[in-house]
Amino acid sequence: MADALLAEPLIGRQTQRDSLTGWVGELVAGGGRAVLLEGEPGIGKSALVRAAAAEARAAGCQVFWAACDELSRAFPLLPLLEALGVRESADDPARKAIMRMLRTGSGTGSAVEPVVAAAEQLLALVDELCGAAPVLLVVDDLQWADPATVLAWARLARSVRQLPLLLVGALRPVPQRDDLRTLRRTVDPDGLLHVQGLPEPEAARLVSTLVAGTPGARLMRLARGASGNPLYLTELVNALARGGRLVRDDGRVEVTGGPTPGSLPDAIADRLEFLSTSARAALRAGALLGVDFSVTELAAVSGRSLTDLLPALDEAIAAGVLRDDGAGLAFRHPLIRTALYDGMPAAVRAAWHRDAGRALARHGAPVERVARQLLPALCSAGSQAGAADDWVVRWLVESARPLIGRAPRVAIPLLRWALAGTPAAAGPHDLLACRLAEALCRVGEVTDAAQVASRALAHAPQPDLVVDLHGTLAQCRATEGRSEESLAALERALGDPGLPPPHRARLLVLVARVHRGLGHVDQAGRVAAEALAEATATGDGWAVGWALAVLTMVHGMRGEVVHSLPLFDRALTVTEGEPALADLRMLLQINQANAFSDLDRYDDAIAAVRHVRRKADSAGNVVRLGQAESLLVELLFNTGRWEEALAEADLVDQSPGAFRDPVVECCRRGIAATITLHHGQGAARHLAALQPYADRLGNRMVYPLALARSLEREQAGAPGQALAVLMEALSRSAEEQAETAPLLPDAVRLAIEVGDLATARAVVVRAATLVDGSTAPYRQATALHTRGLLEHDPVQLLRAADRYEAAGRPLPRVQALGAGGVALADSGDVVAARAQFTHALAGYEALGAQWDLARIQARFRAYGIRRGPQAKHRRVHHGWDALTPTETKIATLVARGMSNPQIAAQLFLSRRTVQSHVSHILTKLGVRSRMDIAREATRRERLPEP
Repeated sequence: MADALLAEPLIGRQTQRDSLTGWVGELVAGGGRAVLLEGEPGIGKSALVRAAAAEARAAGCQVFWAACDELSRAFPLLPLLEALGVRESADDPARKAIMRMLRTGSGTGSAVEPVVAAAEQLLALVDELCGAAPVLLVVDDLQWADPATVLAWARLARSVRQLPLLLVGALRPVPQRDDLRTLRRTVDPDGLLHVQGLPEPEAARLVSTLVAGTPGARLMRLARGASGNPLYLTELVNALARGGRLVRDDGRVEVTGGPTPGSLPDAIADRLEFLSTSARAALRAGALLGVDFSVTELAAVSGRSLTDLLPALDEAIAAGVLRDDGAGLAFRHPLIRTALYDGMPAAVRAAWHRDAGRALARHGAPVERVARQLLPALCSAGSQAGAADDWVVRWLVESARPLIGRAPRVAIPLLRWALAGTPAAAGPHDLLACRLAEALCRVGEVTDAAQVASRALAHAPQPDLVVDLHGTLAQCRATEGRSEESLAALERALGDPGLPPPHRARLLVLVARVHRGLGHVDQAGRVAAEALAEATATGDGWAVGWALAVLTMVHGMRGEVVHSLPLFDRALTVTEGEPALADLRMLLQINQANAFSDLDRYDDAIAAVRHVRRKADSAGNVVRLGQAESLLVELLFNTGRWEEALAEADLVDQSPGAFRDPVVECCRRGIAATITLHHGQGAARHLAALQPYADRLGNRMVYPLALARSLEREQAGAPGQALAVLMEALSRSAEEQAETAPLLPDAVRLAIEVGDLATARAVVVRAATLVDGSTAPYRQATALHTRGLLEHDPVQLLRAADRYEAAGRPLPRVQALGAGGVALADSGDVVAARAQFTHALAGYEALGAQWDLARIQARFRAYGIRRGPQAKHRRVHHGWDALTPTETKIATLVARGMSNPQIAAQLFLSRRTVQSHVSHILTKLGVRSRMDIAREATRRERLPEP
């Protein structure tokens, strides 16, 4: 019975086969789609996808196949890494960079989450591959995929309309998982293929093909027990043939007497029984490694040479148990591997896993390959695991940090195992405890992390570990809103007379950062200056850079922006070319861009933030990327580019495991809410989305959040509540003068409206402190604006509008113009008031601020001043004319055949930003694919130089 007939499970699958063939055709033409095939094991999902893969290869497409299994589930992104050839030995620098990213743990002060960063780069890699040729990417057995892989699949599914990418996932109905239920909703209904058992006529046809004859009645009765499962039918017929149980009589094939396999596992076991002892031993060793494995690893685990293994492997391939998988070997079906694996006693399996891990470590295997053996060894043995071997402890001492970066949830039980058998007085104990605390903090178990770190500190470990442990503790306590406790602990640590100067400087940096996070601006400045002096004396670049960074933040919070500029230059010089300080350098560049904006240098600010966003995107540093994107949204909002700001604000981070800074999220979403409220569209979606982050802000003031909440209450007819929101925010930011400036004019306006003149006067005094000798037009404008509102003085209000115009701030400019017009009308100068009304009206229309338009028209109508014929309502356009300038450039480059990475490089944008803009372009043009954009551009002859 030839196992070449295993292609025959496609019998009865013509409908699904036709769908996949059609989608491959769309792929060749440049279209994309996401597809999910769901069905029980052995039902033929993989056979269908392999047939589609063969067609795609024949048509010139690139095909990548990822397979998940129970062993890979604990290791984020492992199936995609293996499918896309991402390994340190790869020739491609981009693939090597991803692996280096995963191997690197995050030290104190680092904002890089390796798995999140690697996921970003994997998506960028798929984007680049699609730019070279259409791509079919298959992820098989998704039910075993780790959450990071599932989220990466979902993100790719959302981008398939923009790429020549056919994304296929195959999964079983069980186990049920919330993330997989969510995943199904990302796929169009026609892309959900449910593969069920074959109807009886098709099952009979398959059996007939397998036996090369007409099946008899007894054979068909047995076949009905397979419930139409093609793999079970195939294994059943093959088992009968191997046992000599089939007889042929004049073209009819019938079953003779004797036992028959009662289930699919029984049929598979029957197949394995016909293998030699040598082959079965090799296969059991392979089963430890997973569904697919390399021959080199198999040799290491089995302790046999390649020469000795080859006959056994050839036998297994000939018997249809293994298949050649390109770079290695794979079990023909996961159920075969399961049968071998489950057939080993748990104690034997645990011991063999431990030996396999040691063998792989001895042969220099990557940390996750070793841990992939150690974790099941620990889990299988359970309470009988005993103390970790000395070599396990030594291996964790050397490998814990990269393992934490790669798979922190795997590192945690292994570190606990090693710690349980290591006395507190032993050398490795403190280091292992430090790493365990770091891993626990990484996965969000901050209470446990703080307990482990506190216990480790009680042992008075070496100074390097003291700094790391306090850094972890500070991060945990900040997450729980207990930063004050960190200050007390750090002060005690600084009181140690034996603390070396370099470590003292680093602890001072931590103290300064905690003070800054708590809003203690003066204390943060004093401690940062002390840290800078000590770090400079010891030559510690890390401490010098961070101390300077805190000082720049302090000057910014005080409104002393000019004083921060030379500190930025010095800090950027210190961090230049230092890989360990790359994250800090990005933070400095983001804050420098913010400083430029405070000085009304918007061109410099936007150029700087786009530069650092590009760097963060390239490095996969999603924390700095999010901060840069948030600042860009703020800059675009301030300069009146509201459509672009909304497009950027929509780039909500969906990366697996991503850390979302509550300040960043509240700023970005708060601005989106403010814009939509001014547009008159309501902002319930944005306000609801930012609430979880607002709950984590503690005492921090984020002005876009306060602005949005206040405007929402005002539009609801509650000006008193709107004022209370602003005053509560101002009360929490007494030392952060510059950050409160956007709130001050609205606070004065609302206070006057509700008759609270005392509050209005207090806010005017506060606004006056912003100037304090500053020549920045925006600060001068804010002081003039608030005083002009209080005194109802048109001269001051119109001077404020001029200063706002010089600062490049259109929204407060038109607000000042409108208030000045009202003051002029109240003074009796209706002609001058009409002129200011016309200017304000034009400004609001340019912004699309429909709510403000309605208010100002109603206000001036009371004076008999009405809208002139030259004024027009803002129209909502669709089609090419609706594109923003940036979108027009991107659409033109798409029409010229450029991929997203190429467009990002040419326009100095991030890949994620380009992808978001392409989504908006598709919506505005009313088309589905990048090819449609090209057709639309050609039809309209819109192919100018971008």
